[in-house]
Amino acid sequence: MGLFKMPSLGSDMEDGTLVEWLVAEGQAVKRGDIIAVVETQKGAIEIEIFEAGTVGKLLLDVGETAPVGAAMAEIVGAGEAPAVASAPAAQAPARRAPEPGPVAASPPSQVPIASGERVLASPAARRLAAERGVDLASLTGTGPGGAVISADVLSADTLSADAPAASTQAPEAKPREPATRRGLAMGEMRKAIAAAMARSKREIPHYYLQHTIDLETATAWLAAANAERAPPDRLLMAALLLKASALALQRYPDFNGHYIEGEYRPAEAVHPGVAIALRGGGLIAPAIHDAATLSVDALMAALRDTAQRMRAGRVRSSELSDPTATVSSLGERGVEGLWGVIYPPQVALIGFGKALVRPAVVDGGVVPRMQVQVSLAADHRASDGHRGALLLNAIDKLLQTPEAL
Repeated sequence: MGLFKMPSLGSDMEDGTLVEWLVAEGQAVKRGDIIAVVETQKGAIEIEIFEAGTVGKLLLDVGETAPVGAAMAEIVGAGEAPAVASAPAAQAPARRAPEPGPVAASPPSQVPIASGERVLASPAARRLAAERGVDLASLTGTGPGGAVISADVLSADTLSADAPAASTQAPEAKPREPATRRGLAMGEMRKAIAAAMARSKREIPHYYLQHTIDLETATAWLAAANAERAPPDRLLMAALLLKASALALQRYPDFNGHYIEGEYRPAEAVHPGVAIALRGGGLIAPAIHDAATLSVDALMAALRDTAQRMRAGRVRSSELSDPTATVSSLGERGVEGLWGVIYPPQVALIGFGKALVRPAVVDGGVVPRMQVQVSLAADHRASDGHRGALLLNAIDKLLQTPEAL
């Protein structure tokens, strides 16, 4: 019998508060199922499970706060005796992480499952429905036993926000806070970011390097690759920059890992955290897993899906728990370069500015060339400037043969 524990969702996380369970005792689960929602400083995070089995006893009550590593539930493996004698008569499957793509609005059912006249709903869903003026009785629950959970309220609120308002529509009971995005507490996130960055500058001996990369070949290849594609399927330069960075990090493991308990521990795979600016403020850097092994098309799809979910507040625990380095770009904001602050316990941050046409000397003449500034912020405890220069030059060389990425 194993234990499902409170995960660590970043170096700044000490504990988390259980918002709701998405499974019931006696329910079968498999790897990748989202089984709980936990509130941290970064907001409400969907927690995944990474083993198959049956949910035994739920050890943490909704609303209870527990430190990282504390047992939340018992997981009974195949062939083991279950800890719970009987399972609930009605149980819903654990909610799977949603696949990217458009969501069609379906007509709401007339009456959800209820006990007497009281709608079955989690405390978090009731609080959220009250804040947003959503009628619980109009929702179809997808939680255990058909209970309404936060995701159901958020879905209904999204549909109602997108629908045209009727002329007799009543005013909202409470205006929405513009700085709050679904599941993400911007004020608390700012505090968490500030605490992590203060710790970083206090503890990590940063060094910085900058390099200019010629993007003429990459730009031409990108234009040719996109010529026959529909707009939603076109590649962006960001995918090429990320793939080149991931391959370079794989080649130079000094920059791909974590500094923990006084020693550097290189990671076994490259999971770059991609910095994403959130609407309304805030920043989050979820991991793109195994980026070095993904094709450019697969990376582009992963980037689109991740950015859309992050900005909608759909954050998964696995994306926050294991980034091995950070790749950040402010090019879309018009910034030519950036000097990043390392997110501990990572040891490196690669930053890209805006790709611009600049004058360059080629074969003795001055010609216009598409170029980008790339910077490296690295931890001197894990690497040095010589190795950092090799890393940036590796990214440069990889981008000169984009067809090989």
